[in-house]
Amino acid sequence: MTLTAIVFGVCGLIVSGGFVQDIFVQLGEAIIHSQTGHVQVFRKDFIERGTRQPERFLIDDPHLLSKRVEALPQVKEATLRLSFTGLLNNGRRDLGIIGEGIEPDKEARLGTFLQIISGRHLKDDDVFGMVIGQGVAHSLSLKVGDSVSLVLSTADGAMNTLDFELIGVFQSFSKEFDSRAVRIPLTAAQELLDTAGANLLVTTLHRTEDTDTAHHAISALLKDSKLEARHWRALSDFYEKTLTLYERQFGILQAIILLMVLLSVANSVNMTAFERLSEFGTMLALGNQNRHIFRLIVTENLMLGLFGSLLGVAIGIAVAMAVSKIGISMPPPPNSNVGYTAMIRIVPHTLLSAFLTGFVATLLASLLPAKRISSIPVATLLRQGA
Repeated sequence: MTLTAIVFGVCGLIVSGGFVQDIFVQLGEAIIHSQTGHVQVFRKDFIERGTRQPERFLIDDPHLLSKRVEALPQVKEATLRLSFTGLLNNGRRDLGIIGEGIEPDKEARLGTFLQIISGRHLKDDDVFGMVIGQGVAHSLSLKVGDSVSLVLSTADGAMNTLDFELIGVFQSFSKEFDSRAVRIPLTAAQELLDTAGANLLVTTLHRTEDTDTAHHAISALLKDSKLEARHWRALSDFYEKTLTLYERQFGILQAIILLMVLLSVANSVNMTAFERLSEFGTMLALGNQNRHIFRLIVTENLMLGLFGSLLGVAIGIAVAMAVSKIGISMPPPPNSNVGYTAMIRIVPHTLLSAFLTGFVATLLASLLPAKRISSIPVATLLRQGA
């Protein structure tokens, strides 16, 4: 009974912890490879104040900066974006949009989580091509091959317009983003805005684990300039809030499992120990001291805790691998319209935490019964066997 409680608790922590870690990883990768990249570079205060007037926060000589950033060992590629707001017209009505001029081939390599549901990605030779979010296509009843007009204000305040051919319709993890997003080639955006600059330099790294190192290296590169680099987690308020929510939920689950194991083991230890009262009385009568009885009960349960926790870790890893091989079909997260396949990740610190939870719970559960039994007089213990 004791082993079953320990194994079940440890295994439950590994499976639930691995599932939560997978949510963090997959959500993070979706944000990186559909919107933010790993690290973004922009003019100071652009994120806070540049949404409505992006032309006031342009990077000078962005192509030179791109080459300098790409020279860093952690950086795989750097791509430029030029932000704008305007009206998209389908010949019948207008829709306010939030657009980006992008480097199409680089952006296609970055946006691996951006699903094209109709048509295709933009290419560098699509001079006047456009891709739009699913929500924009639905609002204006657009389909691939349609012609649309984009109207916006230049940096000097003059109105400018260009006609585009709809190349593709995309779907990201964010329904809100898809309802207003429009992307055109960077050269077309620069022509519309009458500028040679860009607002954002978005970097992709070889490994997401190197983001902190790359962020520090890029920040050092920008020292004493009007530019700043920001980590993808700092750019995604949704991710940080989701992370906090799930961490608190997992913390509560961990406390519940610890309490469950503690009570189950305490009950089992009590039952087993009190069935052996006459044995302990005989040991005391033969010259053993109370501390020997206390140490014996605690040591026995520590061995159970050690074996049960190790067995729980082994079973938990086996369950995680089996479930991950099959996959767990998940519905779209909040504010999203794309489902995903979850798995149970085997994370070292989760394994260690689960092992320690099972081991420490067994130790704590054995202390009170051991203390109570070791303090019972020898005569009372011996009478239990009569």
